[in-house]
Amino acid sequence: MTTRRGFLAAAAAAAAISNLPRALRAATGSSFDRVGLQLYTLRSEMAKSVDTVLERVAAIGYREVEFAGYFNRDPAALRAKLDSLSLSAPACHLGLPAVEAGFAATAAAAKMIGHRWLVVASVPGRELTSVASIKALAGRFNEIGKRALDAGLRLGYHNHNVEFRLVEGAVPYDILLGETDPTLVDFEMDLYWITQAGSDPLAYFAKYPGRFTLVHVKDSAGPPSHAMRDVGAGVIDWNAIFAERRQAGIVHYLVEHDDPANPYASVAASYNYLHALKF
Repeated sequence: MTTRRGFLAAAAAAAAISNLPRALRAATGSSFDRVGLQLYTLRSEMAKSVDTVLERVAAIGYREVEFAGYFNRDPAALRAKLDSLSLSAPACHLGLPAVEAGFAATAAAAKMIGHRWLVVASVPGRELTSVASIKALAGRFNEIGKRALDAGLRLGYHNHNVEFRLVEGAVPYDILLGETDPTLVDFEMDLYWITQAGSDPLAYFAKYPGRFTLVHVKDSAGPPSHAMRDVGAGVIDWNAIFAERRQAGIVHYLVEHDDPANPYASVAASYNYLHALKF
């Protein structure tokens, strides 16, 4: 009887949870087990010592990093250092020339270090000046994405706010999403910049499900300043966003702060908030 009562109680609890609104249901889940960091946040420290940065990041608790430059380090040596710290580097930020004209060398380094995604960090403004130029850029992404796929990699694109400014009555981000092949091109949504631009991440998750395999997690003070904040110290509703993580297709969550006053304190504060967050 005790066993049966326990079973019935557990079943009732599960049923109650299943009837909760989705956002509340998400809050009953577990915390992040693999928080990542975009190393651009620590670029000034990376210029001094890549090894020291990786050691301190691992000591904070991060398990993944995204590179924004290798600071003249040999890819094999970087991979050995990552392995020694039980870190992985699923992605790196690159300029468009590195994934286009320099694809072969870029892909070789990426595979040595263990990247899966080659992420175009931004594009020159001239690429986003007309609907025609944006569609042409999307076509180039498809071509590069096919090369990446053939090499066992994935191409990604990281947004700022410019992609949400109307061009000839259209939103560039929508054109890029609509004109790129989902089997070839992924998107790394920067959750700060899309919010700062006045757009809604949840609307994009619903309209383009599965396209946002990586996200940059960075917070905002909100209007009018939209000052960047450590994660959890701003106004972005992380529970609401992460409740839709499966719809979005999110695989990797990468903390970033473009210009923190104290880089190590910033990445520690963001890690602690995310690690404790229930979603």
